[in-house]
This record gives sequence, C-alpha cells and structure tokens, in this order.
Amino acid sequence: MAAKHLLTRQHVPLQDATLLLALTGWMDGGLVSTGTVQRIMDGRNVAEAGRIEAEPFYLYNFPGSMDIAALFRPQVKLTDGLIEGDLGMPTNIFHADASANLVFFLGREPNMLWQTFADCIFDMANQLGVKRIIFMGSFGGTVPHTREPRMYGSVSHAHLRPILAKHGLRLSNYEGPAGFSSLLLAQSPARDIEMLSLVAEIPGYLEGVNPRSIEAVTRRLAGLLSQPVDLEALRKASDEWELHVTEAVEKDTELAETVHKLEEQYDNELIERTETNP
Repeated sequence: MAAKHLLTRQHVPLQDATLLLALTGWMDGGLVSTGTVQRIMDGRNVAEAGRIEAEPFYLYNFPGSMDIAALFRPQVKLTDGLIEGDLGMPTNIFHADASANLVFFLGREPNMLWQTFADCIFDMANQLGVKRIIFMGSFGGTVPHTREPRMYGSVSHAHLRPILAKHGLRLSNYEGPAGFSSLLLAQSPARDIEMLSLVAEIPGYLEGVNPRSIEAVTRRLAGLLSQPVDLEALRKASDEWELHVTEAVEKDTELAETVHKLEEQYDNELIERTETNP
C-alpha cells in the first residue's frame, strides 16, 4: 500500500545516511521544524529523490465554523481574477545531498492513514540507505523570548541517550497527545533504523517565525552531524527578532510583567541546575 503512494524520482547512491525530517503542523510552532531543515538545505546541491503523494492523507474540509474549516483547506491567491501560482496543496518531498550523505524531508503531518504515511517514509529511507532519522520540532512553553530555548530530546534506542547529553539536550518526560513523529520514533527499532527527536521549547505567548529557536536547533544539529553551517545570518535575524519582540512586549504592561517573571524563573532554574551539576 505504501509503495502506491510513494513516488521515486531517481536513485541516489547513499550509505548509512542521515534523514533530517521536518513536518508542518503539530510541532512546527515558530517554523522550528521546517525552518531548521530548510536552513541546513540552503546552498547545497540537492536532488529530489522522491515524494509522497498528498491525496489520501489530508482533510480538505471539516464540519464546523468557517474559521475551523479554513485550517484544513488549501490556500489560493487570485490576482485580477486569475489564480496566481499553484494552489497550496500539501507537498511531501525527499531531497538528497550525496556529497554529505544526507537526506531531507519537508512535508506536512498527515491527518489520516498515519501508518501508511509512516510506511512511505520508512520505505524511502530503506531505498536511500538511511541509517538514522532526526526529527526537529517545537512546543509552546514558559521560556521567555530573551533566553536560550530549552532543548529536549527523545530516542528510539537507549544507546543514543549520551548523544543528547553531549549536545545539551534534556531527556524528555512527557505524557499526552502524540505527534506523528512519535509514531516514527516508536516504530524505528523494528525497521532497523535509529531515530532522534530534538524539540525546542518556544515562548507560548508568541506566534510567527522564531529565529532564535531555529538558530538554536540548527546549531545543535550542525554539531550533531559534524556539518559546517553558516549561522551568522541566523544570529543576526535572532537578534533583530528579539529586539522587535521586546519593543512590542514593553508596550503591554501586563505582558511585560509576565515576561519578567518568566525570566526570573528561567534564571533561577539555571542556577539550580548549575549548582546540582557543577
């Protein structure tokens, strides 16, 4: 069934490769998932290796108010009565960089047929010689925008835990609704593939792109992959973003007070962790 929806473009010779996985939706707040993978891809000589067709995996309509239904519908742009560009249908594309032994997947978390979608990813990984999958994501929390985002990680195999510690990630302790990446994490051992999940905590009071978190995840990912990545543009964007957000926050007395409290909590926790783990 998976092969029916998996469209292979060309064979790319890889061996024990790493697949960097990004999904819009559940864990892409601040565009941390897609923004990080896109940043790692920038400037590389990548070739499309395949794609997963969209039709069986997504809802395009949902009963309820127009606000709810709009979340599921493709986006369209009309200019002078004509559709401009392509209709915003979901895309799920694999790219490969043979010189770096890397595969990139930019896609959208499926609404339906999770297992079939997972089978497509695992089948393509097998075709491309992927040994390890790394997912990047985010969740809204209590970290203030003026501080380094807290980073959490989970793994498919216990022997991968030291990798997280080496790169400054805390082991995740969570119980609640699962994202699609959790299904991949649970099934990776049976597919003889290692998987790591790197998740950044982003400010819950903000919406939109979060350059600071993208920079933090990209930096750790570059170290984990031993891949050179130019972070200068991301650092500049992060600094400008923080300045802009701070100016907006200071205009709202109640929000500014909340942020100051979050900063105090963050700093106290950091001191406690330092004293506990000197």
